Amino acid sequence: MQQSALLKNVSHISLLEPNPALAEQMRKRAESVQNRIADRITAFAGSMAFVYIHVIWFASWIGFGVERYPYGLLTMIVSLEAIFLSTFVMISQNRADAKRQVIADQQWQTVKEEDGQNEQLLDLSNQILALTQAIHEYTSPGTKAASSSATT
Repeated sequence: MQQSALLKNVSHISLLEPNPALAEQMRKRAESVQNRIADRITAFAGSMAFVYIHVIWFASWIGFGVERYPYGLLTMIVSLEAIFLSTFVMISQNRADAKRQVIADQQWQTVKEEDGQNEQLLDLSNQILALTQAIHEYTSPGTKAASSSATT
């Protein structure tokens, strides 16, 4: 019963909520037309549709005899495409690095905040310890004096 109530309270929390720092970084990145174009190209180039299109293209090129072996034009086109795709891979890696940096910066901020909280907790613990020791010192001699006067 108690567990189901807890699950009902927690069920509205989305575990897939985006990191606010990443959402802000993505919003800033989307402001640039160049970044949006690069993101779309890298998304397409990393898909199976891209692979299927190329398989069909190469098979058609060779099958319909667009040019004779050793396929010089096809080789040049594929080489140019490889140059551009490698550039888009680097753009994608830079974007991933930027995301990792945003997360690392946010985590470092959290660590610094938690460190400050830990320092406060240590100070409070030391104050509690000092008060506890003072109470023991105050009550211990009184207890001995009270018990010795009661026996005499």
